[in-house]
Amino acid sequence: METATYSPEIKVSEAVDTGGIVGHPAGLTTLFFTEMWERFSYYGMRAILVLYMVAPVAQGGLHFDNVKAGTIYGTYTGAVYLTCLAGGWLADKFLGARLAVLVGGIIIASGHFSMAYPSLQSFYAGLVLIAAGTGLLKPNVTTMVGSLYSPTDPRRDAGFSVFYMGINLGAFIAPLVCGTLAQSEAFRSLLAKMGWHAEGSWHWGFAAAGVGMVLGLVQYLMHRKRLEHVGQRPAPSQKSSAFAAPVSRQRLTVQEYKRIAVIVILFFFSSIFWMAFEQAGSSLNLFADQLTRNRILGYDFPSSWYQSVNSIFIIILAPLLSMLWLRLGDRQPSSPIKFSLGLIFAGLGFVVVAYAASLTDRGSVGPTWLIVVYLLHTIGELCLSPVGLSTVTKLAPGRLVGFMMGIWFLSLSLGNYAAGRLAGFFDANAEGALVRLFGYVALTTIGAGIVLVVLSPSIKKMMGGVR
Repeated sequence: METATYSPEIKVSEAVDTGGIVGHPAGLTTLFFTEMWERFSYYGMRAILVLYMVAPVAQGGLHFDNVKAGTIYGTYTGAVYLTCLAGGWLADKFLGARLAVLVGGIIIASGHFSMAYPSLQSFYAGLVLIAAGTGLLKPNVTTMVGSLYSPTDPRRDAGFSVFYMGINLGAFIAPLVCGTLAQSEAFRSLLAKMGWHAEGSWHWGFAAAGVGMVLGLVQYLMHRKRLEHVGQRPAPSQKSSAFAAPVSRQRLTVQEYKRIAVIVILFFFSSIFWMAFEQAGSSLNLFADQLTRNRILGYDFPSSWYQSVNSIFIIILAPLLSMLWLRLGDRQPSSPIKFSLGLIFAGLGFVVVAYAASLTDRGSVGPTWLIVVYLLHTIGELCLSPVGLSTVTKLAPGRLVGFMMGIWFLSLSLGNYAAGRLAGFFDANAEGALVRLFGYVALTTIGAGIVLVVLSPSIKKMMGGVR
């Protein structure tokens, strides 16, 4: 689903702490569950967001057309990453990471509970609150993970791997819980038997996302002493370093300019990848709901459950791909080639779904098609997402690394926004419309991957020895 984000540390813990998960600092356990529940809330709501917006009013939805729903979805998911810039800056200048996470979590929970109330005003208010709260929580919880370890602590990379598993565990569970409450006919029948409106089941899904965030906040506060030594408020004289342009009078060298140019080039290709990948919550979600037989072994399941598939594959494949890179050592592909592979695998996923769309004139298709799509997209994500974060930290001059990482998040924001706008072209009734939509995405991403392969020798020279 996603990888743990890099963020510069505020303060490094000097004492060796082994009281947490498998010998890691005790604070990692607290942050693991905080982020797990935050991701539960985010991906649980995201799994049903577009489906709720396009559902007929008689079924409890807002009955937006696909263009409007896609635009709202893209604006919201883009804003989630855009607000990370402001959230990092506020924590660095005023709040400190520890308080920023708490405040962000409270705002997120308020947003989900706002969406649990059935009105258009509370729906929009909820989206704004969740985006703002995520901007405070997400970059700063990761900052504190880094602050738990000294720069030379050999447990550091493994600690981020543990944290990353928490992210994907929450993302895996969320659609199963929130999707079942929102879409399950069994739950709707239960609501009707209890005298409640069955069409209001969507709002139970949104409420469940809020409950998840509250659970994360409760354990965060219960174990706050584990984090007393990290994420403090900055002293009045302390200057910002994370996600803000640093004051630096040292002029950049020619090699540094070249490396920054590489980041800009990869920024462009990263935006294309996320434009394609983030169709998962929009056009692919609609394809699952409207054109897929959601039945396995005679059991019907909600279409939103497909949103858990990526996380399953991430949990399975991430360790395998990591071992592959380690085994290859110096023979492993360069960062631009890994980016190319990410784009090409994403494009191949859309080749599969475009072909599946061509079969829908005979009726809905089986679930295997989407499972294969998400498998290919997961491989692409693992080739590109962690590599992009790592490459920025290696290429950016040390005095600019926080600022450049903030800029890098803009590629995710731009890609998410474009993904939502593109999803507005989803039309299950127009002949050939879906084949064209998915086919264009496939051509764009595969074409971008091929262009990057061609450019990679020149890019490698500009990187000046960095892989």
